Amino acid sequence: MEKTAEQLFLREFTIIDDLLEYCSQSSDFCEYPLNSNSSIYISYFKTLIDENKVHEYLTSTIQENRNKIKQLEDILNYIPVEGTSISSNLNEIKDRLLHGSILIRFKYSNQIGIIVDLLSEVQGNRTQNDAENEYSVIGPKLGFVENIDTNLNLLRRSLYIPNLKFEEFIVGTTSKSRVIIAYIDGITNPEHVYTARQRIKDADFDLICDSAILDQLITDNSNTPFPLFMSTERVDRAVYCLLNGQIAILSSGSPYVIAAPTTIFDFFVSPEDYLLPWVLGSFFRIIRFFGVAFSITATPLYVAILTYHLAIIPKDMLGPIINSRANVPFPPFLEAIILEFIIELLREAGARLPTKVGQTLGIVGGIVIGQAAVQAALTSNILLIIVALSALSSFTTPTFKMSNTIRFLRFPLILCASLWGGFGITAGLLVLYVHTLRLKSLGIPYLAPVFPFRYKEFSDGFIRSSLPYLNRRRSFFRPIALSRFKKNVDKNDIGDHFNNE
Repeated sequence: MEKTAEQLFLREFTIIDDLLEYCSQSSDFCEYPLNSNSSIYISYFKTLIDENKVHEYLTSTIQENRNKIKQLEDILNYIPVEGTSISSNLNEIKDRLLHGSILIRFKYSNQIGIIVDLLSEVQGNRTQNDAENEYSVIGPKLGFVENIDTNLNLLRRSLYIPNLKFEEFIVGTTSKSRVIIAYIDGITNPEHVYTARQRIKDADFDLICDSAILDQLITDNSNTPFPLFMSTERVDRAVYCLLNGQIAILSSGSPYVIAAPTTIFDFFVSPEDYLLPWVLGSFFRIIRFFGVAFSITATPLYVAILTYHLAIIPKDMLGPIINSRANVPFPPFLEAIILEFIIELLREAGARLPTKVGQTLGIVGGIVIGQAAVQAALTSNILLIIVALSALSSFTTPTFKMSNTIRFLRFPLILCASLWGGFGITAGLLVLYVHTLRLKSLGIPYLAPVFPFRYKEFSDGFIRSSLPYLNRRRSFFRPIALSRFKKNVDKNDIGDHFNNE
């Protein structure tokens, strides 16, 4: 029988030891005696609290008065913290632990324990840790930072469930960087966790300074320009990936989280799509796909048509094209390469300069150089418009990794168009399609659900269907629990179901 979200996240525990043993499967859960001869144990998630406060207000105080403490009520007299209470309700203890409380208990007592609310503020290396490179107009803008403990805190505060597990590794012979695999037990397929765990353990490199290095070490194919893992700095996107049955990999010193496995369609999905009506979300997603297709093929088609296929140009367009190229001394191939190269120079220069200077250089430099190139007869007006639109279309991709891939793919296609015309473009696109057919991400086909074909999965592929029709997770990720919520819910209750998840 298929598991539901309630069965996964509202799991009932019969004894306190079962609850604590289940929580201890995550590397950020701590439980230890206050001293070697004490039966008083303290338990908490270290990513949710400030451990300095634990030692300052709890550990030292209890150890100083350990001879006077005979039962739980005695501890209340010595802890200098407000908001403490004794509870025997396991569900209450579980919820409070997941919200940043601390449990103090006697190991062999009939009473369960004292709950201490010692909450800490979300730590961070910046005053405002907003997502900088994955901007959205609406929705949460909270982003990850370089502190891995802060990032774990952000995930814990987004998913108050005991099923969220963390596994920690030390990677890098010199850097000794902390790497953590995050996943949801009961949803994520254990094979994905096992595969990622083995690849991280086998990663042999001296310095892991960013998750991008780790991405290249554990990827399925390092000889492809296509990104096989998603890199995101947005907390909401990482949480969405976890709930879909994917894993998240965090690295110390990096504000980016790796999500895997991924398909090529994931790189065209924006978190903003789910915050808009499904008609608008689907429309903008289709615009992205058309933008990418135009960005890749527009300049190669210009080269192919002017080099080999002049006969297909309408008569009304022959005059403007002839006048535009009348004084250009270069063939279409060299003309396109020069202009594309100038655009890439402007992009790289704008990205490396300070923000305000980079924006000025991109706008002014593009206008001045473009106008000068046309007046000097180095290029035609039509090609300048095509290249500018192609560059603009590549920016519609929500993730920078895929944007870089699109920028790169134009150059080999321009070369194919100059050598064999339209046949060259077709052959290049066919080679590209066959190449992506062979790609996998943690063993999952990169082109799923197109290959292998699963028409039911298109509800969240080229388009974004209405929320009630997104009640099932994508089966090609092989999640343990396919159901997200009940489909036959009242429209007014849809938000409540998502809040429970």
